[in-house]
Parts: sequence; structure tokens; C-alpha cells
Amino acid sequence: MSPEPFGLQEGAILVADAHYAPWNPPFLDFLRALRGGKIRTPQLILMGDIFDLLFGDIDATHPFNREAVDLLNLLSEAMEILYLEGNHDFRLRRLFPRIRVVPRTRQPLVGTFKELKVALSHGDTRMGLGYELYTALIRNGVILKILNRIDQWGGGFIVKRLTTMMMGKRHCHPIEGFEALIRNRYPQGRSVSADVIIEGHYHQNTSFELGAKQYYFNLGAFACNERYYAVQSSQNRMVLKEVFLSKEPQ
Repeated sequence: MSPEPFGLQEGAILVADAHYAPWNPPFLDFLRALRGGKIRTPQLILMGDIFDLLFGDIDATHPFNREAVDLLNLLSEAMEILYLEGNHDFRLRRLFPRIRVVPRTRQPLVGTFKELKVALSHGDTRMGLGYELYTALIRNGVILKILNRIDQWGGGFIVKRLTTMMMGKRHCHPIEGFEALIRNRYPQGRSVSADVIIEGHYHQNTSFELGAKQYYFNLGAFACNERYYAVQSSQNRMVLKEVFLSKEPQ
């Protein structure tokens, strides 16, 4: 959990799971709209898996993401941007020098909105010991440097294989028993100390009361129908207004 103070602003935009790549480019249109002033916000919150494949220590994942990385860095000169790393994009600090990058180990990022305490995370936490071991290994700097060298020696075969896998992945589908899954991750008495919990990762676009005076939001994936969320307040409650970049909701 990050010790740094964080305040979620009225009008902030949240984007989750854009899975940007040359084979899935709409997020680039969103960034261009921000850059050109067609979309305005004082604060941009990126909730993880913004890129389909972007690893700070794996050089071969950088070139095909360069335009989006450069646009985010330009935008960071004019607005506050927070980037919560996901399971498809991590160890990003050297790529985004002016963006506040929040690694998985410091999630949830807990802050405030009006009088509410808000916890933000990508969502791939509280997943069990096996996942914890796996995710620690794939984020280990030494292991990634070794993999980067092997990938370079092998003509980029590791990243090419991952690219083929990602191109065939289906991002948009309902998860049966999703509410029960979340309640199991956040059992009463061991939940996050916050009024509102916001996550991505699962792509479900749903919300429900998690406990007494505690609300849970799971954001829909931008990759599915170019959906993002504007933060608003109504009667002392947080409202996440869905906005569609170009497509109608499916």
C-alpha cells in the first residue's frame, strides 16, 4: 500500500484494460483525443493492462508500443497521470519518468474522493499462493534481464510467441459467479479499509455493495468497446459515468 497521499479528482478519467497493441489500436485514438483537447480531464488514471505486452526490461516490447508511450509522456506534461501496473504491463518507471507508476506491490493505492476513502488496484491481487509466486517471478528484475538477453540471442522468439498468444486472446466475456468470486477475495473482516474499491482486470463492468457502507466497482475493459469512466459525485456518493470513445455499447 503506497504511503504517498492520493486524491481522486472530480472529472478524473479511469481507463482499464485497453490492451493496446498494433493489432488492437483504439487506445491510440483515445490518447490523440486527449492530446487534441476533444477529451478533457485534470487527471488520468490508468488501471493496468493498458498495453497488451509492455515490460520495462524486455526491449523487444518497446518499439511496437512507442507511439502510445510517447503520447502518454507528452500528456503527462499537462495533466496528472497515475499508472497502476497490471499483469500485461509492468516495471514501467523508466519508460514513464513523469507519470506516477504504482507497481502491484503497492496496490491498492488508497486515497480520497470528497469525504470517501477510495482504493484503486488493477485487480490481480488476493489470487492465492500459486499466483503470488508466479507474479513475483515474472516481475523479478534479474529473471527479466536474463529473458531479455535470451530473446535477443534468439531473434525475438519469446516476444514473437507471446504476441501470437495475445493476438488470439478473447478479452470480452462474462464471468459466471463473478460476485461470489469477489466476495471470496474480500471476505468480511479482512476487506480493504475503504468506502469504495475500484478494480479492472476482470472486464465485467459491474458494481455492487461489498459490505456495510462499502461499494465495489469492476471496470469494463476499454479493449471491448472503447469504454472509459468519468468520476462524478452525486448526493455524497461516487458515480462512475461510462463514456464510449466511438462505438455503441454491445
